[in-house]
Amino acid sequence: MSKKLKIGLFGFGVVGQGLHDIIRGQELNLEIIKIAIKNPDKKRSLDANLFTTNHDEILNNEEINTIVELIDDADVAFNITKRALISGKNVVSANKKMIANHLAELVELQEKHGASLLYEGAVCGSIPIIRNLEEYYDNELLHGISGIFNGSSNYILSKIFNENLEYGVALKQAQDLGFAETDPILDVGGYDPKFKLAIATAHAYGLFINPDKILNIGIQNLSENDIRYAREKNFKIKLVPTARKISTKQVVTYVLPKFVKSDDFLYNVENEYNGVTVQAAFADKQFFFGKGAGGHPTGAAVLSDIAALRYDYRYEYKKYHQQNGLIHTDNVNIEVYLRYVHEYTVEKLQVENIVERFSRQDYKYVIGSVSLKSLLANRNLLEQKDVFIAHTGRYTYTEQQIQTVTEEEILFN
Repeated sequence: MSKKLKIGLFGFGVVGQGLHDIIRGQELNLEIIKIAIKNPDKKRSLDANLFTTNHDEILNNEEINTIVELIDDADVAFNITKRALISGKNVVSANKKMIANHLAELVELQEKHGASLLYEGAVCGSIPIIRNLEEYYDNELLHGISGIFNGSSNYILSKIFNENLEYGVALKQAQDLGFAETDPILDVGGYDPKFKLAIATAHAYGLFINPDKILNIGIQNLSENDIRYAREKNFKIKLVPTARKISTKQVVTYVLPKFVKSDDFLYNVENEYNGVTVQAAFADKQFFFGKGAGGHPTGAAVLSDIAALRYDYRYEYKKYHQQNGLIHTDNVNIEVYLRYVHEYTVEKLQVENIVERFSRQDYKYVIGSVSLKSLLANRNLLEQKDVFIAHTGRYTYTEQQIQTVTEEEILFN
């Protein structure tokens, strides 16, 4: 028999309203007791007595046993979540930045106070990737996890490659539809998928990685020349976060634009949809596809977590507790397409093994190998408007690296 959940909801924006729409009229053995909002003067269709601007009215209410946190401010969200867990209340959150930045502490709080924090809605909207990593792949050796984790940037790229829209026009459309914010850098700059990647990596490999240690380069500098190059090679460009084992004990993580071939699962993931590819040692390659943005898709993921709490479900973080000896590293070389203006860009990044080079007055690029360590060290250079970089999908190994990489991992990479 499931227990009744009495919910305190923080935030009544797109996802909060989407969640309320889904819950309304269903027999789910749960009840929303109070909703915390920022603007008390905004007209709402629900009873005004349901709303409050006082967080303590929810957090100190002993009747409420479950907190659902759906606000944008990561710092405020962390304070809410921390207070709730310390008081023994279970929490469901969709705030990927808050979770990624504080995951180790949040896991410790759950264990210390016997509460549960679930956050399926924080990663890839409606796709149940966290639950699958936590349950289905809990004993699997994973070679890698990658995909399209951000609906806003994917919508823009889809419009560019499928409808020949200019970047600025596609961005404006995404903003008008509510997929991208007025300041879209969190999406198009790769920050949003970086936070999601950090969370997914914790469940895939048991590594709690500070997001600042993960390279994120976005699509904001994409030019007509880059688009033309991709089309000539029959590629599409997608913004792809990746976590990958490069040896028996080493995992690399990064978010980069990537040239995607037509035989790749991600090639046909369009608009606001997300897609996640998991490469496992025994289950082989598997693909998850679904809407990654919007009130109802994300609200459905949040509701799934709420429903699981009725049966006292919690993440076990098995791979983290196994102490499997995996480490996070930047010791890998990847092949990239690099558009640049000044030759010192190529020199500073220490691009090697150049297999293709083109130069004319208004357009220069090289394709060659560069270390992830160098990309991280020169992150500011890569964000300059006259530079664009994309992963070709290929890796290169030094002789020293090859000694620690299995044949199977080289084939996968």
